[in-house]
Amino acid sequence: MHTHQRTVAVVGAYGHTAAFVVGELRRRGHTPLLVGRDAERLRSAARTHGGAETRVVSLTDPDPSVLDRALAGAEAVVNCAGPFADTALPVLDAALRANIPYLDVAAEQATVLETFELRAGRARDAGVVVAPAMAFYGGLGDLLADAAMGDWPDADDLTIAIALDSWRPTEGTRRTVRRNAGRHLVFTGNRLTPPTGPARTYTWRFPGPLGDQQVTELSTADQVTVSRHLRVPEIRVCMTLAPLRDLSDPATPPPTPVDADGRSSQTFLVEAVAHRAGTRRRATASGHDIYAVTAPIVIEATERILDGHTRRTGVATAAELFDSRDFLRSLDPMHLTFATPESHGA
Repeated sequence: MHTHQRTVAVVGAYGHTAAFVVGELRRRGHTPLLVGRDAERLRSAARTHGGAETRVVSLTDPDPSVLDRALAGAEAVVNCAGPFADTALPVLDAALRANIPYLDVAAEQATVLETFELRAGRARDAGVVVAPAMAFYGGLGDLLADAAMGDWPDADDLTIAIALDSWRPTEGTRRTVRRNAGRHLVFTGNRLTPPTGPARTYTWRFPGPLGDQQVTELSTADQVTVSRHLRVPEIRVCMTLAPLRDLSDPATPPPTPVDADGRSSQTFLVEAVAHRAGTRRRATASGHDIYAVTAPIVIEATERILDGHTRRTGVATAAELFDSRDFLRSLDPMHLTFATPESHGA
């Protein structure tokens, strides 16, 4: 979709997900600008990606001009530096000062909510697109929820159900989990609120060979993104039990690449199921490696934003910015498989 080569800054460029993001930029013919605090790790990442330019910066430096200089010349910035509770607002503010689009891959519910609540006015006034959680969590679920709703103006409830065969977390994921302990919300009664009890475990019927699986409710960025624009009083997210056991086990190793693209063997299936007046609608996406699939999601969004193919500016979710079905189809079949079965009785 892009019309010419772009220079895109990637902050936290030597992280696991960032490696996929930089690789996706290269694959699409763009120029990555590698930004981070560790000079040696940046040089190593640059060697891996064909000698990309690097810029060393501390995101906590009290002098904002330091980060401004690090982003100079970039046409957009993709923030991959977690925990995002510490990095999102400083990088976002630098993007607003530079008048360039900001995207991140945050899965952190509280951070995504803060981005909407604290920077919506500034981003709108500047006419800059700010797209938080443009990733497996937050972005993919938001697109699927919107695709499932279709032309419905509202729904009675909506569930995003996630089936992973395993989860080998990166060290960045583990830091994020520790950083966000106790900051989780649920969306019920048309509002985000702290949970009132332990997460519920129940049986969910997935399509195809997965069938009935035990799942546990959890809090993700999806409750924030979906609730920004869809009229649904109850929004739930649930996940199969095996990956949550992996995540909670400190002995679980990090992901191991098994193909030429560096993806792990992990498989995912995500479905959004909406109910309205006795009718059910579903949209699904499946593929490999939740970290790897984040890269085409965020870079497809970056290209569309830079080419002016968005519905609005300001802080917005994936489905607010783009036609959800068109966006998901653009990723099928190279990065995921997307399906929208017909509506049927609940």
